[in-house]
Amino acid sequence: MRRFLVAIDGPAGAGKSTVARKVADCLGITYVDTGAMYRAIAWKALNSGIDIMKEEEVAQLAESLDISLHPEGICINDHLLKNEIRTPEITSLASVVAKMPKVRRVLVNKQQQIAEHQSVVMDGRDIGTNVLPCADVKIFLTASIEERALRRYKEMKAKGMAVELEQLKAELQKRDENDCTREIAPLKQAEDAVLIDSTHHSVTEIVEKILHLCRNKLGDKE
Repeated sequence: MRRFLVAIDGPAGAGKSTVARKVADCLGITYVDTGAMYRAIAWKALNSGIDIMKEEEVAQLAESLDISLHPEGICINDHLLKNEIRTPEITSLASVVAKMPKVRRVLVNKQQQIAEHQSVVMDGRDIGTNVLPCADVKIFLTASIEERALRRYKEMKAKGMAVELEQLKAELQKRDENDCTREIAPLKQAEDAVLIDSTHHSVTEIVEKILHLCRNKLGDKE
């Protein structure tokens, strides 16, 4: 198969990571969770005593790190990060990091390098519009704020975290506002992306729909 690129964008809690991972598995290609990269930078900055508000220092940190993919998470300098980058604190710090232009430039470059010589399914906020604007298939995956909050609530409760549903809903609304209004690469649907609302659909249904789009595109490329 020729190099094939799938971009999946959408707001927090829409199911991007779950869907993207399954699509990648079905196609037999690499899955790239760009959100985990920003979380990893936030985690490393926090644990290195770096002031998260100092963009230059955070950007230098991002540039210095060897970031690699792993089936169970993400590695920075061969250190595997999993649940430690999924805490509410790191989620909040990652949102701060993601708004920094210098940090975004570093990570977008790393993301583009990953996709340069291999097929990938990459998910995030600006993949179809900024990171992989020439992706073969672009998806904008969304869901109602109520459904997204409920999904996040169940996910965090399953991990034993103490959370309140209404608080999660408020946090998601704030993240939506931040993602959509930031100056650099805001969250928005690419003009040629297919909009999929996952509110009333199962993961399997969404995955099958995306695979159908991919197979049609692959047929066109052959």
